[in-house]
Amino acid sequence: MQYFAGELDIAVIGAGHAGIEAALAAARLGCKTMIFTINLDAVANLPCNPAIGGTAKGQLVRELDALGGEMGRAADATSIQSRMLNRGKGPAVHSLRAQIDRRAYAERMKHALELQDHLLLKQAEIIDLVRDGAQWLLTTQMGAQYRCRAVILCTGTYLGGKIYVGEVCYNGGPDGMFAATRLSAALQKLQIPLRRFKTGTPARVLRSSVDLEQLEVQPGDEPPVPFSYDTVTPPANKAVCHIAWTNEQTRQVILDNIHRSPLYAGRIEGIGPRYCPSIEDKIMRFPDKQRHQLFIEPCGLHTEELYLQGMSSSLPEEVQVQMYRTIRGLEQVQIMRTAYAIEYDCVDPTALYATLEFIDLPGLYGAGQFNGSSGYEEAAVQGFVAGVNAAHKLLGRPPLVLSRADSYIGTLIDDLVTKGCNEPYRMMTSRSEYRLVLRQDNADQRLMATGRQLGLIHDDQWARFENRQALRKQELQRAQTTVFPPSEQLNAILTACGTTPVTTGIRLAELLRRPQVSYADLTPVDTGRPAIPPEILEQVQTAIRYEGYIRRQSAAIKEARRMEQKTLPADLDYTAISGLRLEAREKLQKIRPAHIGQASRISGVSPADISVLLIYLEKNR
Repeated sequence: MQYFAGELDIAVIGAGHAGIEAALAAARLGCKTMIFTINLDAVANLPCNPAIGGTAKGQLVRELDALGGEMGRAADATSIQSRMLNRGKGPAVHSLRAQIDRRAYAERMKHALELQDHLLLKQAEIIDLVRDGAQWLLTTQMGAQYRCRAVILCTGTYLGGKIYVGEVCYNGGPDGMFAATRLSAALQKLQIPLRRFKTGTPARVLRSSVDLEQLEVQPGDEPPVPFSYDTVTPPANKAVCHIAWTNEQTRQVILDNIHRSPLYAGRIEGIGPRYCPSIEDKIMRFPDKQRHQLFIEPCGLHTEELYLQGMSSSLPEEVQVQMYRTIRGLEQVQIMRTAYAIEYDCVDPTALYATLEFIDLPGLYGAGQFNGSSGYEEAAVQGFVAGVNAAHKLLGRPPLVLSRADSYIGTLIDDLVTKGCNEPYRMMTSRSEYRLVLRQDNADQRLMATGRQLGLIHDDQWARFENRQALRKQELQRAQTTVFPPSEQLNAILTACGTTPVTTGIRLAELLRRPQVSYADLTPVDTGRPAIPPEILEQVQTAIRYEGYIRRQSAAIKEARRMEQKTLPADLDYTAISGLRLEAREKLQKIRPAHIGQASRISGVSPADISVLLIYLEKNR
């Protein structure tokens, strides 16, 4: 029996990282929102690594925080170890990563949903979704029906989920949860272009069965750096990770059993992530590599589970035991959770606008792994953008579309909706052509004004931002005007840094342009330096040292924005524009780019086609 349960503004299907940010954003903007999940104990679950951030992902979390999202604050509150990756490289690729207590993180996020005004968290599986005039009608497994004005699909790996461990295969979601098996059929009735992707996760093992004394210790950075601009007291390092290596024996166990891997036996149809391969993939794709690194990470402060990052697998359980026990320090290891692969349904993201609304289904949005991406952070930022845009459409406000020129979030979404993806999409610094400008340390300068305009940055946050801006400006001016006379002390510092001593006065900014010299080196002679947070000094140092490169990227960004201003009508019939090649007409008609800049990035659209579009716009201006 079905019964009518109520009317909503926005329904969010799935309470993973995308669903959480979507629901919080929509509710904070005043929309009556409900978030549905198959199991309340799976809210904000981290079924893979117990960490937030990483290369390029740390940038996403910082940007989300600057816009008013929740992930950065939750990660800081539950962090047990913090590290800034790529410190040995330039600032464009510095990325924050934190090990977190996965259960504490999930509890905090669930509580944030429970406390949020205009939001109700509901344990229920959505099994049907149909158009109801200009609205949507959702049906739960219990027969409850909800009418809503907008729906956001954040189904993660649950949608049509199927677990593989060797020859064993069954319907299921991550971490032993149920799969959402009936919703896929409803989406197919809506003619949503679904396809199958695959991902996997390593085993979790018992700490006491690992000889940590045999492993290399990987401590956190001191002092730890927080993700959130709201975090006043940085999180403390409360745990350490360890490093281990596979060996020839490990390799041989895998080769002897590769025919039992469902991936190589042809039982898995879905396409897996190229940049996060299973250990079987690593052995087969890199046969000349003698060993592979794995990181042994704690899952929390109040559990004995350890996560074996770098060794995801879908080999049979008994083979996994044999494989893991070939590794030094893991000779007696006891597996608590067996590694598995999971296959699931997701959408071709070129069916979406940059707002993450479906082109042909008004009021329906997609976010996270449903859109073909991979990773908690990629999911969270998409959820936020979908939540804001669903709310704005109902409230009659302009859409939120972030550009490649102002954020990694914009790059991620533009890549998905413009180029699509033939494997789970993972954000990397190399995907951004403006990465020197889009650094993790200046996310607030780039995006907090947008968050403020959205109404998701409160007065205290804005006041702290304005104070940071003032400090940056003052210190940059001081660096340009402060002159150090030549002295034995200064020259001793320069010599120790491996750079040329000076014989005349020299500005602080000139010294900082030298790649060998930093603010920290100049502390003994820079006696007039005001008390400024280290992160501000680092930002000023980067701005001075890379001034020429930043100027060139800023010029490229200016040109990109000029192309984005050449908007294309949403109802433009590309098939009727003479001069466009057949492939370009088909791609443009399908993706429906918002502007010339987006059109130029579509695979199959040539510079000649762009010229035709520019002429067409000029003639019809």
